[in-house]
Amino acid sequence: MQPLREVAVVAFAHTGHLRTADELSEVEMLMPVLHEVLDRTGLKTADIDFTCSGSCDYLAGRAFSFTLALDGVGAWPPISESHVEMDGAWALYEAWTKLLTGDADTALVYSYGKSSPGSVRDVLTRQLDPYYVAPLWPDSVALAALQAQALIDTGATDEPALAAVAARSRGSETDTAAPGDYVVRPLRTGDCPPVGDGAAAVVLAAGDRARDLCARPAWIRGIDHRIEAHGLGVRDLTDSPSARLAAEKAGAFERPVDTAELHAPFSSQEVVLRKALRLDDDVRINPSGGALAANPVMAAGLIRIGEAAARIHRGESDRALAHATSGPCLQQNLVAVLEGDPR
Repeated sequence: MQPLREVAVVAFAHTGHLRTADELSEVEMLMPVLHEVLDRTGLKTADIDFTCSGSCDYLAGRAFSFTLALDGVGAWPPISESHVEMDGAWALYEAWTKLLTGDADTALVYSYGKSSPGSVRDVLTRQLDPYYVAPLWPDSVALAALQAQALIDTGATDEPALAAVAARSRGSETDTAAPGDYVVRPLRTGDCPPVGDGAAAVVLAAGDRARDLCARPAWIRGIDHRIEAHGLGVRDLTDSPSARLAAEKAGAFERPVDTAELHAPFSSQEVVLRKALRLDDDVRINPSGGALAANPVMAAGLIRIGEAAARIHRGESDRALAHATSGPCLQQNLVAVLEGDPR
């Protein structure tokens, strides 16, 4: 068998995250990011062999909303294009496999989400089991609070420890910051992600093409995606076997990582992920701030991969783990391992 091709992230860009982008359409929000990520590589749209996007029609409030965003890419002359109704991290997964097949040498991956126009807490209830859970309308914060309380009950964490996670993610100079009022006990406002709008994009390239486009490519050594049971009642909410298995299959446990970008929208979820991914105190967790600092739904997972890759590009990391999640209480987990060339 021939060895798999080497594929790397060679460029990353994202919007300045906004509390609201009511004055901008999805295309207007996305276009500057696409221009920026292509400018960093010197590529033009015609140089991209494959394009893949991630978004959510429920957030946009209309079917096939992603087709409008293609205006920002330029779909004429016809391009090779695909879309996932998921966070952009899963669009990157699809593009990575496309490059591995040899059908493409370069790929543009982007995702975007506007949560501010409506109630994202209500929208996310559509992810739940339609027979037993969704009719009860438990929103994303209420379900995360169940997970946080389960962790507290087992002694895995407590409210001051959760406040410290939130403070670190938001760049507080102290270990704790004002946690705010309870949203759903035991989660306070500081433990929950901000609502905001944003977009992100990365460029992937294979082999020598990657080295031509980037001084220090972030090579994707492995990616894997695993899913928990859909029924919340049959899961142990204090653990994430799917994240652990995804990390194992991606090769994360073969050698230590120095950086981990975790898609943990709630402070309690970082506790679960650190345990499942075997991350000790020597690993720098979410130097970018993570989803507790900015959480554009459908782009936050792709941003975790992009931020990990950017640290490798800058020489601030040699081996990094990036994680993305979707669904209630870490239901779906994707783990990628990225490495830079030896220095």
